[in-house]
Amino acid sequence: MRLFVAVVPPEEAVEHLDDFLDVRRSAGPFRWASAEQFHVTLCFLAEVEERRLDDLVERLGRAAARRTAFETRIAGGGAFPSVGRARVLWAGLDLDEPDRTELTRLATGCRAAANRAGIVVDGQLTTSRLILVSPGFETHRSVRRFASGPSRRSSTFAADRGPRELGPRRLRYETVDELALGG
Repeated sequence: MRLFVAVVPPEEAVEHLDDFLDVRRSAGPFRWASAEQFHVTLCFLAEVEERRLDDLVERLGRAAARRTAFETRIAGGGAFPSVGRARVLWAGLDLDEPDRTELTRLATGCRAAANRAGIVVDGQLTTSRLILVSPGFETHRSVRRFASGPSRRSSTFAADRGPRELGPRRLRYETVDELALGG
């Protein structure tokens, strides 16, 4: 199975971002993620054998117990690989240095937990972003406007739950488990 280990923002922050995006969803032929799917990826696991899942969850639980909750807010946005060649849109997280360090350490711990469970971690470490849409090959002017427009901020929230493994089910994610930070 494919899994994302992720931090999921609380409902209020997701609703705020969803309201902001609502008028933009008709801007082009994009595949927008639903609000229920917004998450901050800590690591992506392309192939997880079911027999390794219990070990992975146990190791992720230990990684989460070593980290503490932190404050952040959804702010700004951008595009991968660039605004001019957007394939994915993202919303950013506004983190001060101690909180950014905590999130990075959480992601590093999750990657290490997966490796120790015998699971290959795919991709680079890209935290501090919520993936919003995969527009495909065509860049639309609304992508440029979103990615280079003024910063939009949600209210501050505590990131205190995670990591959470999300497994795709027909382009939708299903929660496998949810763990509290700090044990």
